[in-house]
Amino acid sequence: MKRFKTLLLALFTVGSVLMPQVVVAQSADSIQASTLLMPLIFERQQTPDSLLTAPQLGASAAAEGLHLGVENAWLKEAQTKRQRENALRYGAMIENPQLVKYNMATLPEPPEEYAVGADLAKNRLVITPVETEPVTVEVEKVDIKPHNWLHTFKGSLHFTQAYVSDNWYQGGENNINVLGDIQWDCNLNQVLHPKWLFNNSLQYKLGVMTAHNDSLRHYAINEDNFQFSFQLGYKAVKNWYYSATLLFKTQLFNNYKSNTNTMTASFLSPAELNVGLGMTYNYKDKYETKVFTLSIAPLSYNLKICRDIDRLDPTTFGIDAGHHTKHSFGSTVEAKLNWKISNSITWESRFYAFTNYEYVQGDWENTFDFSITRHLNTKFYVHLRYDKSRPWHADWKYWQLKEILSLGLTYRFSTN
Repeated sequence: MKRFKTLLLALFTVGSVLMPQVVVAQSADSIQASTLLMPLIFERQQTPDSLLTAPQLGASAAAEGLHLGVENAWLKEAQTKRQRENALRYGAMIENPQLVKYNMATLPEPPEEYAVGADLAKNRLVITPVETEPVTVEVEKVDIKPHNWLHTFKGSLHFTQAYVSDNWYQGGENNINVLGDIQWDCNLNQVLHPKWLFNNSLQYKLGVMTAHNDSLRHYAINEDNFQFSFQLGYKAVKNWYYSATLLFKTQLFNNYKSNTNTMTASFLSPAELNVGLGMTYNYKDKYETKVFTLSIAPLSYNLKICRDIDRLDPTTFGIDAGHHTKHSFGSTVEAKLNWKISNSITWESRFYAFTNYEYVQGDWENTFDFSITRHLNTKFYVHLRYDKSRPWHADWKYWQLKEILSLGLTYRFSTN
């Protein structure tokens, strides 16, 4: 009896707010029922709206307005009564968890129903289980065509801006940087073709910045990278595939040193082609929040190109003086990681290395994407490069580094 009184007190007094009186008109033969007199059963965690106190629930219902009309006012009253009872029951469970003895997820199956009938021939009662007819609904058949190829398109436009007054004590320069990035991936659907691995990726990045200190040009290009990659594999065991890989990259526009007509790069100057044969490891977790690919090509061919040797020094690209190309045979390793750390943070990483056993060339790119809204995000990009075929630098030696922090718009479309 003491436990029953405690339960009623917890139900009708939650946070020192008494349940208001709600009267619902019922006919004489109706059964007066209330969930407040039933045992406390935990069903699920309630949403914030369900945790409103009784007066707040009444105000919320009045504000929303059900527009049921005068003849259906009883339905509005019944709904308000049910909302208040649910709020009080859930509040009682929070204030007195020791009174919650049941969990909806662990309740046993309800007992079967039986019907009692008379067997006049044998002069006895017969108890038989009640059988219910299954409800069938005719559903229109829809032909769904499977996608053999999964396409993903990502486009972004990011920018940074700085303004410095003429009398700024440290000096400085006004500038605007704009970075565009377009990427299209076309991959074979492994659900339909589990033994094959066929991935294609096309990407182009272009970064332009204002150049107020350049007397010859009003802008400068700080990023110009066109890249195509191809990967074909046949399953060997578990996540391993026999594979062939191809990578081609170049830049599209001319680039110059500041205040001079000395060209530093142009179309196919430089350009690089790498083809390899080996094994590829491909892994995806259950929810595809982590995707990891590792390609090892012991047999690899690398081609470096400098088309315009009249205006460019090919030795700066690892090509012998007076030559347009350089051929190398060696080994290649490439690893890619795409990790969705949370709904708003994504980390993309790519590591690439080639060696002909005389020199080593490697790239490690990392992009951290912080989503603010669906189309607004911040990116932090770091590219570390090592190339022993290039001339020695007094400060950086064979290392090179590029870092970009930007804010902008992103659009993504996928058939996955």
